[in-house]
Amino acid sequence: MNLHGKSLLSGTAGQTGGKTFRAVNPATGEALAPDFHEASAAEVTRALDASAEAFADYRARSGAERARLLDAIATEIETLGDALLQRANAETGLPLARLTGERGRTCAQLRLFAQVVRDGSWVDARIDPALPDRQPLPRPDLRRMLLPLGPVVVFGSSNFPLAFSAAGGDTASALAAGCTVVVKAHRAHPGTGELVGGAITRAVASCGLPPGVFSLIHGGGATIGIAMVKHPATAAVGFTGSHAAGRALFDAAASRPHPIPVFAEMSSLNPVFLLPEAVRERSAAIATGLLGSFTLGVGQFCTKPGLVFVARGPEADALIAKLAEVVRAAPCGTMLTSGIREAFLGNRDKVTAIAGVQLIAAASAAANAAKTEAEPSVATTSVRTFLANPALATEAFGPFTLVVVAESVADFAACAAALEGQLTATVHGTAADLAAARPLLAALEQKAGRLVVNAFPTGVEVSPAMNHGGPYPATTDVRYTSVGTAAILRFARPVCYQGFADALLPAALQNANPLGLLRLVNGQPTRDAV
Repeated sequence: MNLHGKSLLSGTAGQTGGKTFRAVNPATGEALAPDFHEASAAEVTRALDASAEAFADYRARSGAERARLLDAIATEIETLGDALLQRANAETGLPLARLTGERGRTCAQLRLFAQVVRDGSWVDARIDPALPDRQPLPRPDLRRMLLPLGPVVVFGSSNFPLAFSAAGGDTASALAAGCTVVVKAHRAHPGTGELVGGAITRAVASCGLPPGVFSLIHGGGATIGIAMVKHPATAAVGFTGSHAAGRALFDAAASRPHPIPVFAEMSSLNPVFLLPEAVRERSAAIATGLLGSFTLGVGQFCTKPGLVFVARGPEADALIAKLAEVVRAAPCGTMLTSGIREAFLGNRDKVTAIAGVQLIAAASAAANAAKTEAEPSVATTSVRTFLANPALATEAFGPFTLVVVAESVADFAACAAALEGQLTATVHGTAADLAAARPLLAALEQKAGRLVVNAFPTGVEVSPAMNHGGPYPATTDVRYTSVGTAAILRFARPVCYQGFADALLPAALQNANPLGLLRLVNGQPTRDAV
């Protein structure tokens, strides 16, 4: 498990020389060996040129061959054993139990996409056979399916060193679609990235695929990332991170001579609306659940609830008092990096410094800056202050939430209207509450990609029905998800074949349906031959 600190460029290690950096253990401040070598501009070009060359081969591989690769990657990751978890723990401060679960999720989603491409029906084959006798004009033979876009650049995330990084959901769904992938490893956990990148490289080789199917690049700052996005071979980008970085990549992609799509997940406050009867019946349970949700992973989840709305009254006062109580008793936690901690404290302080906002509780235990710790905290404000100050919708990525006290439930609609796009929106209520809140639910449908009732939004199930996306600035493209099997659709495009002889068509569109796909023929779903 020795690390060499070099980029992995289509099956071979990159060069040494130039700028280097080291990962830092956030819990101890220790700089971790080895030195990691930032890729040069020539290496970026080399990786993407190889990716483009390999795409010509890989795009034509069968679903069974792509599935074999995805399964092989999962097996190679598992073969890394505890060494992977220990390195990820050292680089992120995340507990081993959490990382064990994340490794399981990573391998499970790889195998889930393998099932999707092995079945093959995801290509959405549609066939409208010719109608030569139709009047007043005949209809030509039309056949449509999804094809892979091309080389995809993936940016690893800070908060999920396995599930949203080198072999995470973006990489898995892109490979499943038939795209080649170049990953920009996250600077905060480069050793973890190298270990997983090596596992992918070995899987590519064991499956007899061109080495350019996968590369992993080390580097820091915007220069390398922008160069990857602007390379002519890059066909799409997958990103999870801050709004500023995601928007910079989006703008760079749009400024190309030939713009490309950027699927960036960036910023979300994940509002929670508490309806009166639910507050009356279970205020203590809601307060405790809310604490667990906004402090899970030290508040470093993209679905962390950063805003809570409750209508004024004695039951709301009791809920807020209970929330303050459990916050004071909550432990501090080590954040992923010192930079993330500083950004969190700055944004939290920006919010709590606004006139009309009161910080009502923070963890009693003192946060240890040497261990990159942050303390859970909660503030309150009035609905009038919230609506008058857009800055209160600033995301503080960490263990903090703001409770907005409305004069009545009637204010909730105005609050929802004031929100930007979100990944999630949550409503707690009884059956009677929810029946009366249909206008609020309808408003939240326009603001969020996932609506949650009587639960909390942290935690995202990897399944066919999951949607992890939302209107801007939650993501740059509201039509797609980055979690679940529908994520594959980001990296494919429709192509229609008109008037083709059967032998010239892709197998998915041939009359005999040799792949056994579920297809739409004359508007009806069927697995039958045409």
